[in-house]
Amino acid sequence: MKEPPEQARNNNSHKRDVSVLMTIKVTYPQDWKAYNLAQTQEFRIFNELLSDLVSDVNEPLQSMGRPRTLLRDELFCTIQKVYSQLSVRRSASFLISALEKGQIVYKPHFNISSRVLNRPEITEILQDLLSKTSLPLRSVETGFATDSSGFRTSRFTEYALQKYGLKKEYNWIKAHITIGVKTNIITAIEIGNANSADIKQFMPLIERTRGLGFSIEEAYADKAYLSRKNLSFIDNIGGTPYIPFKSNSTGKPKGSKIYRKMYAMFIYNREEFERHYHARSNVETTFFSMKQKLGDSLKSKNPIAQKNELLCKAIAYNILVLIQEMYELGIEPNFSS
Repeated sequence: MKEPPEQARNNNSHKRDVSVLMTIKVTYPQDWKAYNLAQTQEFRIFNELLSDLVSDVNEPLQSMGRPRTLLRDELFCTIQKVYSQLSVRRSASFLISALEKGQIVYKPHFNISSRVLNRPEITEILQDLLSKTSLPLRSVETGFATDSSGFRTSRFTEYALQKYGLKKEYNWIKAHITIGVKTNIITAIEIGNANSADIKQFMPLIERTRGLGFSIEEAYADKAYLSRKNLSFIDNIGGTPYIPFKSNSTGKPKGSKIYRKMYAMFIYNREEFERHYHARSNVETTFFSMKQKLGDSLKSKNPIAQKNELLCKAIAYNILVLIQEMYELGIEPNFSS
């Protein structure tokens, strides 16, 4: 039996219009053909690029004694060992292949990488090699992100900490890096202890990147790097700084025009600010990728060796980035030119 129209209206009076919100996952395209080629040819091309990278290293003068192993061969073996993540003995078999292909002149003792990493003068050479690995992408990168992350060492905290009931923990060292956000290439790195401040590393890393010939149009960093000095520095070199403001930040520029401009954008045009600032996530991707491919811990025990080992990781990671971009962007890295 049909309900009267008036009764039907009363029965439907509790119904309301319902809006359904749909969450759409943002995806980014992947050139799988280029990715597959880069991955399958990685080991072969890695050795070729590494051999080219160290070929121009200046050899130290020797006036007496038995001829030493070439420094470039020592560096080749050391970086390859860090890349392989194997022990010094297990990685020795790779040196035979490198010798047969002419990538090294003489096969050194398997323990050569340990001796090289413990030499303080190697640090500056590794820094220069890292800079050279980023140069093929100077024409590609214009936006740069800065951040830091810890790497676990093989050493524990002091025994005195255990004596008084504190938790036993590994020691850490921290890597501060600046990367290009398009390819995630590392352009500058500074390594300090676990408690080294982030804000003090921002300008030196950007300045080192700029010194390599990169054009810095935009710079990204999280709140730990916020200061009027850092904002003004990027503005003075012709870039735009995207550093979010803290909850207790005020709009007082204190003589900094760029501070006032970016604060206004952050408060009144947050969507536009976030659209640019989103590029900062690439530096976190860089750390994740570096640790996944090359390990998040260091085998060395000496602080000097730990720093040099981490620099070798960064160099190896940059070479992997270049291999990928050889297939995606069609670049041809040539470090000797």
